[in-house]
Formats: sequence, C-alpha cells, structure tokens
Amino acid sequence: MIGRIRGKLLDKQAPEILVDVSGVGYEIQAPMTTIYQLPAIGENVELFTHLVVREDAHLLFGFATAQDRALFRSLIKVNGVGPKLALTILSGMDVHDFVRCVRDSDTAGLVRLPGVGKKTAERLLIEMRDRLRDWHVDGVAVAEGSAQLPVRENGHLLDAESALIALGYKPQEATRMVTAVKSDTITSSEELIRAALKKSVKS
Repeated sequence: MIGRIRGKLLDKQAPEILVDVSGVGYEIQAPMTTIYQLPAIGENVELFTHLVVREDAHLLFGFATAQDRALFRSLIKVNGVGPKLALTILSGMDVHDFVRCVRDSDTAGLVRLPGVGKKTAERLLIEMRDRLRDWHVDGVAVAEGSAQLPVRENGHLLDAESALIALGYKPQEATRMVTAVKSDTITSSEELIRAALKKSVKS
C-alpha cells in the first residue's frame, strides 16, 4: 500500500494531479478540497494516499490531511459508494461539514452534492454514524449529537437493505426484496429482514 507521496508537483488538472518522485511521475486523483490547498506547479508537495487495486487499473488517491484520507476510506466502505462518489463528496464539502451533516442527520445537505440522491444520503447517514461516532465537530461528538435526534422516517427500510447487502445481496436486489414485503404493520428492520429472507426462499 502506498500511504504517502512526497515530490514535485508537475501538473494539476482537477481531479488529477501529477507528482514527480525521484523521476517517477505518479498520477493521483484528489478531491477539490485538496486541490485548493496545493502549491504552485514546480513546488514540493506531500499527500496522504490510498491505493485502489482493480482488475483493469491501479488508482491512487491523494489527500491534504490524514483526516481527509480517513473519511475517504470510511466512505468507500458504505454500500453503493465507490471511490468516484467518495471523491465527489469530499470535493463538495470538507471533513468538518460532512461530519456535521452526519451528526445532525442533515439529509438535505448531502443531497445537494452531485450524484447523491435522497436514498444514498440516508444510507450515508445510517452507515457513517457508527463509523464517525467518536469524531467531533463544534466540540460535540457525532454520537452525542445523534442521540438527541428524532427517529428517521423509513429508517428501518434502509437498515434492512443495508443488512441484506452485508449478507451478500446486490443493492438493487436488496431494495427489491425489502419493497416486496414492506407494510405498515412491520415497523422494525429485524422484522423486515426476516420477512424478506422468508419470501426469497419461497420464491
């Protein structure tokens, strides 16, 4: 794993930059929040990096701070969020603003980001709340702020979908399974999961 890059900045064409390290040019994708902090072309730069290995490519992502990279790594673990969308999220708001959105269950704030619909925003709030529970914003921990929030509308539906995806079902399939069994009488994610799995076995 390439964890840090230090070298001369050769080019920056958002979202990609080129850094020369001892004669080797590294192509690095970076969010706008990092690109805004880059020095002028020809100057030295140091970035915290994350390497994504795919069958068809090795992609290197760079960040101005270790905290930015930590948030990126948490985001790509969320169901339905890949490196490209994670980069878009970090380009649209900094770490401080994102953590505040999670703490305050601010779906509207996340939906304003390109590529983030209401469903994705709600899933981000659900899954990132646990991952960021010890992070602080404005002196208040995410866990403390979230404890006083009202119950999310249809939150049990998203929780059930996330659980099914964790069990190995594809996101679209999990959504279809939950939609097929949801009703006003089912008010918990546990009931939804049991009903969805039971129906899938019968069908």
